[in-house]
Amino acid sequence: MSTASPTGARIDLQLGDVTAQIAQVGASLRSLRIGGVDLVPPYPLDQPTPACSGVVLAPWPNRVRDGEWDDDGTARALAITEPKLNNASHGLLRFTAYEIAQTETAAVLRATIVPQTGYPYLIDTAVTYTLTADGIDVAHTLTNRSAESAPVALGTHPFVTIGDVDPHDLVLRIPAETAFSTDERMLPTGTHPADAALRAGVRLGDVVLDTGFTDLARDADGLVRHSLTAPDGRRVTLWQGEGFDYLQVYTTPTYPGQTLAVAIEPMTAPADALNSGLGIRRLAPDETWTLHWGITFS
Repeated sequence: MSTASPTGARIDLQLGDVTAQIAQVGASLRSLRIGGVDLVPPYPLDQPTPACSGVVLAPWPNRVRDGEWDDDGTARALAITEPKLNNASHGLLRFTAYEIAQTETAAVLRATIVPQTGYPYLIDTAVTYTLTADGIDVAHTLTNRSAESAPVALGTHPFVTIGDVDPHDLVLRIPAETAFSTDERMLPTGTHPADAALRAGVRLGDVVLDTGFTDLARDADGLVRHSLTAPDGRRVTLWQGEGFDYLQVYTTPTYPGQTLAVAIEPMTAPADALNSGLGIRRLAPDETWTLHWGITFS
């Protein structure tokens, strides 16, 4: 069923003791719970989405310096959506109300990126959330409806937790070899080796992160797996599939109702990718790109 909220319709999904809520605005994963344990920290229904929680980021994730980028030799200027740092931030769908189709256990949300200031391309997008016995699978598609090739990238901004544990005591593991260095505007200036402690596992309360990563280690099945582990051994895992070759990790003490929260954000491209070209894919007319990620609990 769907009910009204400040983020548009709220889509409720259930499969046994697995429940999720999806917000229509931004196609945001606003809640995931298994057996009464929150795996995505919920926020009050009467508030807008905090800290971009769960929102789909397209046709670029993260930031574009000064909103300016070189489109294969043509200078483009995007609207500045992060005035404090003078950047264009988190794509063009963050505040879009998606069209919804759903069953009891799955929802498909669709939105079109229309040609606009600094991005003259027409892109159909869809995100499908499907509950599983141990979590949720998410699939994204981007289809170029323009008459010429279109540069695209995609990210998503889920926060994860184990809700009956002090988040400071959760152990964060990120299998990344390389981290991005940034300037005071949170834009990349280079790379450096990622802290080895993150690969081994570090207590969440002992780190402060707003960091991009790459050179992510994939398991034999081709998936990258990040995790938060409770002292009793329970684990929430966020996995990202082919095409998601970058990651942003963001910790904050200001998430509503949480003393500490962490976003683990799969991305196909890092910050300022429209300028660097890293991870940007040019879709031919009518070409579709499909991407997958998900969350499990064990």
